Amino acid sequence: MMDKKVRVRFAPSPTGGLHLGGVRTVLFNYLFAKHFGGDFILRIEDTDQTRFVEGAEDYIFECLKWCGLTPDESPLHGGPYAPYRQSERKEIYRQYAEQLLKDGHAYYAFDTPEELDAKRKEIPNFQYNHQHRLALRNSVSLTETETAKLLEKNVPYVIRIKMPDNEEVRFTDMIRGEVNFHSSQTDDKVLLKADGMPTYHLAVVVDDYLMKITHAFRGEEWLPSAPVHVLLWKYLFGLENMPHWAHLPLILKPDGNGKLSKRDGDRLGFPVFAMNWTDPRTNDFAQGFRERGFLPEAFVNMLAVLGWNDGSEQEIFTMTELIQKFSMDRVHKGGAKFDYEKAKWFNHEWIKRLPVSSLLLPVKRLFEEQGIAIDDEEMFAKVLELVKDRCTLLPDFVQQASFFFKLPETIDIASIKPKWDDKKNQFFMELIRAYELTTLWQHDELEKELKEMAAAHQIKSGELMAPFRIMLVGGKFGPGVFDIAEIIGREETIARIKHTLQLVNL
Repeated sequence: MMDKKVRVRFAPSPTGGLHLGGVRTVLFNYLFAKHFGGDFILRIEDTDQTRFVEGAEDYIFECLKWCGLTPDESPLHGGPYAPYRQSERKEIYRQYAEQLLKDGHAYYAFDTPEELDAKRKEIPNFQYNHQHRLALRNSVSLTETETAKLLEKNVPYVIRIKMPDNEEVRFTDMIRGEVNFHSSQTDDKVLLKADGMPTYHLAVVVDDYLMKITHAFRGEEWLPSAPVHVLLWKYLFGLENMPHWAHLPLILKPDGNGKLSKRDGDRLGFPVFAMNWTDPRTNDFAQGFRERGFLPEAFVNMLAVLGWNDGSEQEIFTMTELIQKFSMDRVHKGGAKFDYEKAKWFNHEWIKRLPVSSLLLPVKRLFEEQGIAIDDEEMFAKVLELVKDRCTLLPDFVQQASFFFKLPETIDIASIKPKWDDKKNQFFMELIRAYELTTLWQHDELEKELKEMAAAHQIKSGELMAPFRIMLVGGKFGPGVFDIAEIIGREETIARIKHTLQLVNL
């Protein structure tokens, strides 16, 4: 058990759709917190107002709600450390930036964007660091008097961290073990921007401290920033107060060659966002897993085992099992290849496992979108139970079951005609009469009637099943043909046989 209550956080920027890598980061945070009876906090990092996208914050909350990953504290849910939007905490950060200035760990930089662009053109791979800071316009290269005059004139400035020239920066990663950096390899990152807003580097450290975050899990792309954050913890709050860190491996393209991106999904025909997202600035649309027809249980299960396992062969996990079994020491160091076929397999397995009651609402919505009204809920549930083993994605239910509720749009006559003859035609004419007189309209009775009549007509019943199926559903698919006949009823079964007989005899 942990010494103090576990508190973890997910801190997204409201800049666009939520990539499945982002949802996995949420999931690992959530599972870790719940495993130890701790709290999961969602904090919105919106300090870069130029990248803010209208609607993105609501979208993030909707994604987490769909996945069942509800924060204990957030801008939406409130909490003891509010506000949870960094833009609303602006005044908090300045005092810490000024503390760093006072202690000599940060400095004012007055360089204009044009001056910095000129330096980048002049010096290949230019970095604002210990090598170049004395040749630039800042409070390290200027005298105290010159700096004071610029501040007095309200000349725009940023505050940068003063990275040490020659220091080993190290920390222990929960996944990677001991991680070492040399301070000279990192530039003097901006901590406070000209508009008074903090950058991620300052805000994440200050907020993690003030919100009592005990463990910080983020993608491995943040590793290069680690030296800055370690030093900020050291300078401001002491390393003993720093959270335990874990840098999660990337989710890779299916071929394993680099990080999975939206472009890869577009190219290969699968979603990479949790839910549909349309960028309001560009109208660029991306389909989500939810709208493609994934169940949240399957989506979460699939993400959990992308880079983690419990040490066994088990692949299907409920949320309760994941919470119980999750541990950071079972997270892999290397990236995990995304496999869309495997993702669909998870969905198929969950469709089979879930009770029909869990599927009724989303599937009914899909039927209604196709103009198929569902009036009889009991019949609908019976139909879903009959076809669910054949469905991989939720829209498959419409293809597999729409014929229960409306006449098939097309009848595959081409598959009937080659083996059609007068004998079979006569058989189905008599089957209509027999079915009109049948007292019990049940699966077993309907099957017995057909097979006895087939024997009397000296036709193998197997030769009749394919045309009978096509008459009822329009093609060579669907569950047991007598189950279908029982559910759609006597009147509809007979009407469909008559309809097909007219077509086949044209």
